Amino acid sequence: MLAIGTIAGTMTVDVAGTVVASGASTTAGTPTNTITYAEMAGNSPDYIFPYEACQYFYTSNINQFQYMMYRPLYWYGTPGSSSVDFNLSAGNKPVFSNGNKTVTISMKGWKFADGQVVDAQSVMFFLNMYKADPLGYCGYSKGYGIPDQVASASGKGNTVTINFTTSVNPNWLLYNYLSEITPLPNSWDVTAPGKTSTCATGVYGTSATSTACNAVVKYLDKTAGTATSFPDSFWQGGVEGPWKLTAFDNLGDATFVPNKSYSGPVKAQPGIKYVKLVSFSSTTAEVTALRKGSIDVGYIDPTLLTSNAKAPGAAGANWSTIASNYNLVTGPLWETNYAPFNFSKMDPKLAVVSQLYIRQAMQLAVDEPAIIKKVFKGYAYSTDSPLPPETPTSISGLSSTAGVPAPYPFNLAKAKALLVDHGWKLNSSGVRACEKPGTAVNECGAGIAKGTTLAFSMLTEGGYQSLTDMFNAEASDWDSIGFRMSSRTAPISSVVGDCQAAIDSKYELCPLVISWTYTPDVYPSGEVLWASGGGSNVGAYSSSLIDADIKATTFGRAKLATYATELAKQVPAIWEPEAATVIENIKTLKSLKINSVNGFVQDPLENFLPEYLHY
Repeated sequence: MLAIGTIAGTMTVDVAGTVVASGASTTAGTPTNTITYAEMAGNSPDYIFPYEACQYFYTSNINQFQYMMYRPLYWYGTPGSSSVDFNLSAGNKPVFSNGNKTVTISMKGWKFADGQVVDAQSVMFFLNMYKADPLGYCGYSKGYGIPDQVASASGKGNTVTINFTTSVNPNWLLYNYLSEITPLPNSWDVTAPGKTSTCATGVYGTSATSTACNAVVKYLDKTAGTATSFPDSFWQGGVEGPWKLTAFDNLGDATFVPNKSYSGPVKAQPGIKYVKLVSFSSTTAEVTALRKGSIDVGYIDPTLLTSNAKAPGAAGANWSTIASNYNLVTGPLWETNYAPFNFSKMDPKLAVVSQLYIRQAMQLAVDEPAIIKKVFKGYAYSTDSPLPPETPTSISGLSSTAGVPAPYPFNLAKAKALLVDHGWKLNSSGVRACEKPGTAVNECGAGIAKGTTLAFSMLTEGGYQSLTDMFNAEASDWDSIGFRMSSRTAPISSVVGDCQAAIDSKYELCPLVISWTYTPDVYPSGEVLWASGGGSNVGAYSSSLIDADIKATTFGRAKLATYATELAKQVPAIWEPEAATVIENIKTLKSLKINSVNGFVQDPLENFLPEYLHY
């Protein structure tokens, strides 16, 4: 999913300092029974239906809004962990059988707010919808998992049975496909007010069920984007999470109250009557709120900090202006950060970016250590592959959690030599132009005409100083070896839209600073991002070698080492520093003991979990 500001994987535009936790406050003007949570500036929730197309598939809609109301079938992530937690899940641990070609799910019998039991039919409603309209959900990957590998699915009472066409990797299916399912209430099985349908009750895979489900999806999608409808009984009757929405405005300000019908084990803490999400139009306004102490939790851009982190996941000294009122909290995210190249036919420089040595040269010119130290003040991790920072060796198969060794560490001399050795010469403007067209080892490469220049275009998100500083540092080093990068900034919504439509864009990098949070597809196997035709393969990258590596980790039991190492070498994107969370929590904030740790531990999946908080 994108992580915006620090699209559900989800894709995320990631800015250091995304707000991912909240706390209670006794500051002036804030009631002691209310938790106030600062939304990322210019990035408020705008979609409520938990079946999202890519333009809505980001953390501010899913992890920090929808999940408060609509819990997925299986819950992933608690503060400090990205693992599945069956205790917090509506379904019991799935049982695999028949050579891992069948999975059986038993439901716990939780209830929706309207009184309906969360049962097998609630799960089949989602599965029928996914089968009918897979392209309507951004997590879809053609040929993989659910629904494409499902031979049949059925539900009765509290039991769901799914049969697959081939043996599957149980861990992969649990973390990347069962993770996508959100049980849905019968009250949503409508095509207009008062007009019921048969999407929830239909037989899986039949044309009649698909016809019914397509009509339901069309109606729910239209309604889900109307902000004024969010607190209505229609949407709130289907809540089975710990919070219900009582107010929402067009700016994105939201008020929640505890859901008294919530069946899960961690309910709103005594004394907490309200949770408020507060929108901000700019980072300046959000920083002003922190100065005043008028919000309980907010993000801070690391450029404001005067001292560096002790380590990427260990906070240093806080900003002195607010240090008396707030505690600085940080931690790693289950994300990877990259700027994808555009391999579509719409890219006028497709022949250029298709050359591996060109991409290698650009990666060699990215000084990650310097950017981490100078721009992010140490609150970031080096990224050299699709794996998140600190991926456990039990998942990666690598020798350490440090990940894939950088195949192209910063080296301007090597970067320049790659270009010179392939026939690129600086012109009078300081940009390299192809002087030796052709396909020999010392020539520019197939499809590159003489005089073609290394002048590239890129779209970036504006408004965040750390991102601007990172881009400027990269652009300066690229320029020094003969790449001229032109860019324009745009609001995050425009950047995400253009990136998701990369196959139609004319950008060589589209866009900069795309960070992908591995949720709800938690297992970082990569079929969504890098497989040919992947649902969020925004740069239209395609490699039969990478496809085979991915299938070995999904259909088979291979670890991720081969896939991640090979993808790092292929450079389908510029790998960039992954920012850690940098959060300001009001000092009166308390948190339940989680994972044997007292106090705040950040959630790597960026879930907002106010039910853990109290005075």
